[in-house]
Amino acid sequence: MRTPRLLLAALLSLCALFVPSHAQDTAAVGGIRGSVADASGAPASGVRVCLVGTERCAETGDHGSFSMDNLRTGSYQLEIVAPGRPAFATDAVAVRAGLDDRIDVVLPLIDAVEQAITVSESVYVAPAEVKTSGVLIQGSEIFRAAGALQDVSRYVRSLPGVAVGSNDFRNDIIVRGGSPLENLFIVDNVEIPNINTFANFASAGGITSILDANLIQDVTFLTGGYPAPFINRLSSVLQIAQKEGDREHFGGRATVGFAGAGVVLEGPIKKRKGSWIVSARRSFLDLFTNDVGFGGVPKVYTFSSKALYDFSPRDRVWAVNITGVDSIRLGLTEGSDLSEEISALDIRYQGWRSASGLNWQRLFGSRGVGLLGVSHSEARVDSTVKDLLKNGIPDPGLPVDEVIAAGPITFQEDSREGESTLKYDLTVFGTALGKVQAGGSFKVFNIDYDTRSPLGYDGPFTTTPDVNPIDLRQSFTAYQSGAYLQSSANLTQRLNVTWGGRLDQYEILNKTRFSPRVGASYRLTDKLSWRGSYGRYYQQPLFLFLAAFPQNRGLIPIRSEHVVAGFSYVASSSLRFTAEVYRKQYKDYPGSTDFPSLSLANVGDTFDVRDILFPMASAGRGRVRGVELFVEKKFTRKWFGQANLAFSRTRHAGLDEVYRPGAFDYPAIANAVGGYRLARKWELGVRASYLRGRPYTPFNLELSQEQRRGIFDLSRVNGARSKDYFRLDLRVDRTFLVNDKPLLVFAGLQNATNRSNFAGLSWDRRENTARFEEALKVFPLIGLDWRF
Repeated sequence: MRTPRLLLAALLSLCALFVPSHAQDTAAVGGIRGSVADASGAPASGVRVCLVGTERCAETGDHGSFSMDNLRTGSYQLEIVAPGRPAFATDAVAVRAGLDDRIDVVLPLIDAVEQAITVSESVYVAPAEVKTSGVLIQGSEIFRAAGALQDVSRYVRSLPGVAVGSNDFRNDIIVRGGSPLENLFIVDNVEIPNINTFANFASAGGITSILDANLIQDVTFLTGGYPAPFINRLSSVLQIAQKEGDREHFGGRATVGFAGAGVVLEGPIKKRKGSWIVSARRSFLDLFTNDVGFGGVPKVYTFSSKALYDFSPRDRVWAVNITGVDSIRLGLTEGSDLSEEISALDIRYQGWRSASGLNWQRLFGSRGVGLLGVSHSEARVDSTVKDLLKNGIPDPGLPVDEVIAAGPITFQEDSREGESTLKYDLTVFGTALGKVQAGGSFKVFNIDYDTRSPLGYDGPFTTTPDVNPIDLRQSFTAYQSGAYLQSSANLTQRLNVTWGGRLDQYEILNKTRFSPRVGASYRLTDKLSWRGSYGRYYQQPLFLFLAAFPQNRGLIPIRSEHVVAGFSYVASSSLRFTAEVYRKQYKDYPGSTDFPSLSLANVGDTFDVRDILFPMASAGRGRVRGVELFVEKKFTRKWFGQANLAFSRTRHAGLDEVYRPGAFDYPAIANAVGGYRLARKWELGVRASYLRGRPYTPFNLELSQEQRRGIFDLSRVNGARSKDYFRLDLRVDRTFLVNDKPLLVFAGLQNATNRSNFAGLSWDRRENTARFEEALKVFPLIGLDWRF
């Protein structure tokens, strides 16, 4: 217990060295930067640009450029004062958390009849310290995108180097060949272990997102070489900033869609000093049927809220809560297709997860801003799995209820995980080192496991059934602490360098790790720049893995190194091209000691927890290399879209040290998503995805038939490939007016071509033969969104 306290003391001493400020978007401040030109297009120097109603001003230099950092989120008017000219005021400009709003101003001719300035549409860009592999997404893109189901996780799967997991029914994120367990989720400065419904303690995905897309303002998605402020994850960071409520009027909206029916309400707090916004949703399929084809129907309740209040021009406080409650029954019914593997099971699941956070932001003029955050997340899972064929095939005439009653329990869980975090982030502008960021966190984990697998494991990796039974009834407390320091500075007018690192201490593993980070960007022309980054990242194995077997307590933090380089070309304010090459090196990945060819890197997107609990040692290795091409067109008058093409090679080795194709090794991925405004009230959305065949391990037919269960051919681990994956999604939106309020009605098709895509390989124990599982076939969608 002494080490976390010492590290926390060091963190507090480090924070005392700097004026408080922010790190990335975790302090909810942004910036405005741009240029001022005269009517001929020549740079205008000596022009004052001020925020109306504040004392913040900037003056353009010889190149006509200006910048203002450390601005609180919200809407501002700019006052433009040129020498010898009257003052002009712009329309409102929005400042977004963690982003720079880029605008260009053109002054009118001195003798023009109409003295009005021209201001370009806002373009939001990532801060200077994000050098590579970053994409900014607006909430409206997620809400309207075809195929995304208004789910942020499903939307980002159309971005460069991101792929689907095992099948279309889950929303796991696979980033550059990494496991779904390697992604970090942050919502309004609150770290959330899992933002999805129907999740378990051994996954980071689920079926749908708990988050309401109506509340999402911006998303920053970082897929490699991300800077030091982020606590360690091996593959990606997904930052989500939710909207503030309306500070002037009460309002709301009602929605119906894939995730269910819901309502959003918002309003002011005390004369525009603050606002609140809440969302509540409920699935509704259970109101019409008790079986949607797999033995039951999901029930989901989600709740999101955010309240914000400005105590003074310098002090702002906001609180957020995100909660999801879900339950489902899967398995045999009277009408089941007995060739489906699900008909051999009886699964009962109930889950509950919630995350809350309170943040205090304090501005220090133009020099910096500090953010103190306190958060707590809690999750509970209660599930039971029965194997109805464990003791042989039941008599066909036996009633279903009796078959279920006679089925032995193979897995049972009633467990809870809690995480409490105290964190502080700070930034200083204008120091000798440029922009300096520092901060850290202290975490307390309260774990209570009651997990049992009384009959042991008889999954496809073992030739001997019923090995490694589990009877885990354990409660414990663990700690984790970390601190970081980072600087970003212009070494020349063209070269910007970011350097830093973080120190993390994992109390339960008794390990401390230092992670260096460095990045650089060089502006070759006004539109073309070269960018590169290097980072080392560590991640603690999940607590359930550590607790499942005594020897797993000897695991150490998993290590990944990223090297990324590429070019960015900004053709216009709404059009951008990027090209990147990257390399990821994995070390100390947990691998099975019983099945030396099995690495944990190749599992993780499963609802079946028992299949990924086994004795482990930190001896796995991995390497990923790839190339990504990306073009992005932000919405203008008619259309928006993005397309990307990625080529990669993923290899992982278990304890046998043999490198094999990773389970998420897609050699080629191509995505295109966009929307087009057909008319003032009509919009069309399209998404197309192509993935070259995914590796899978074929069965040893002789052993499988002999034991009447699927047993992998371990001499061919990931030695076969499925056919290529292709999916086309369509969506049409039509806007109406109801009581002078907009009503959006949308309809769409998932997998519009009805293509049969590979989802996995299973063993039909009734017919005693292998079976290829299919992903989602054609699936219609309809919904509405009404603002009132």
